[in-house]
Amino acid sequence: MIFGHGDEGITPLSSEIVNFSTTVWTDGDKDHLEKHLVENLNCIRHYPEPDAGTLRQMLAKRNSVDNNAILVTNGPTAAFYQIAQAFRGSRSLIAIPSFAEYEDACRMYEHEVCFYPSNEDIGEADFSNMDFCWLCNPNNPDGRLLQRTEILRLLNDHPDTTFVLDQSYVSFTTEEVIRPADIKGRKNLVMVYSFSHAYGIPGLRIGYIVANKDFMKRVAAFSTPWAVNALAIEAAKFILIHPAQFTLPIRKWQRNTVDFITALNRLDGVEVHPSGTTFFLLRLKKGTAAELKKYMLEEYNMLIRDASNFRGLDESYVRITTQRPAQNQLFIKALETFLEKY
Repeated sequence: MIFGHGDEGITPLSSEIVNFSTTVWTDGDKDHLEKHLVENLNCIRHYPEPDAGTLRQMLAKRNSVDNNAILVTNGPTAAFYQIAQAFRGSRSLIAIPSFAEYEDACRMYEHEVCFYPSNEDIGEADFSNMDFCWLCNPNNPDGRLLQRTEILRLLNDHPDTTFVLDQSYVSFTTEEVIRPADIKGRKNLVMVYSFSHAYGIPGLRIGYIVANKDFMKRVAAFSTPWAVNALAIEAAKFILIHPAQFTLPIRKWQRNTVDFITALNRLDGVEVHPSGTTFFLLRLKKGTAAELKKYMLEEYNMLIRDASNFRGLDESYVRITTQRPAQNQLFIKALETFLEKY
């Protein structure tokens, strides 16, 4: 799904556009990081470490796991493809709607793919003969969240199925979620993490896998040397060394999200799905997502995510990420004006 983020075709994205389509935290102060990268720009004159070894050690220490439990990748999406490649021809269950790259990666490497609705109890799914289950938690696009206890129960109830958890959005919730240290004693737990969303650096492409050493050994066999560039590694190391500069105001953001959803639910013509994070699905009862996207951009300089290309959704769905309160209020007024046309 190359063209799926909502801002495709708008390059560069104008600073005047309010981007409700992104699931990346854009409000953070990147000045110190940018200054550090400029000062260390000479790193691009040399090959990076073949396996990002120094960063891997830092991540292992931070997450209280062994070094061989970490594999640094060229973003989380590259991790999904590498896992699918390492286990070519497996059977995979994917909860939908969700990030399309799980399915794309599985189909590229000849997995037999089955689907299960994410709005139903995943514990009731048929895991018989399933090698993998791919879950995004919190889930993109609807913000649905599986509690840590639910994940642990799935792991215990289905020991023959490996659960690949996309943890890209764990920083966007205050609920207790599964942790890297939970891999200890569990051979069927794999977690994929991203620096893109919580730290606001999607252009640098860096993520990592956390799993038991046997699983990691098989996946690492499909790594290419220097897969992660030196500048991305340098940025990730800076973030880990200076965590206070990258602390999300998550409680405030979630309060704003609750207020935003409450106000939207007062409108006739829309239905907002409950969410455990800072983005959510909105279903239009009037008009289509494509029409609303065009209207918002042309009339109000606001960008939303047309969610109709997520498997399991139709042309009435859009994904919205909470912005600042004043911007949220302007969005509500713009949406009211759009709905009045019908």
